[in-house]
Amino acid sequence: MVFWRDYFHSSKGSEVFKMSNRPFDLLNDAVDKEVLVVLKGNNQVRGVLKAFDIHMNLHLENASQIVDGEIKTKYGAVLVRGDSVVLVSP
Repeated sequence: MVFWRDYFHSSKGSEVFKMSNRPFDLLNDAVDKEVLVVLKGNNQVRGVLKAFDIHMNLHLENASQIVDGEIKTKYGAVLVRGDSVVLVSP
C-alpha cells in the first residue's frame, strides 16, 4: 500500500503514523533487490531492479516471467515500460 500524504490516520483509533517515504523513495530503496512487477493483463515479471525513471520505466536484470507462481520464461535483462506497470512489490 502506498500512502500519498505525510500522515495516515488509523481507522481503529486516533493514532497517527508518520509516513516518511514517497513512492519513488520506496522504489529507490528497492534498487539492487529482487522485485515482483505486476503488469496490465495480470502478467508478472520478477527480477533485480537496477534502475527506474520518472515514467516508472524499470530496468530489471535476471528477469523471469511468472505464471501461477512458477517461473515460465527466463529473459535476463529487460526494460519494462512504465505505463504497463500496475504494482511493484519488493
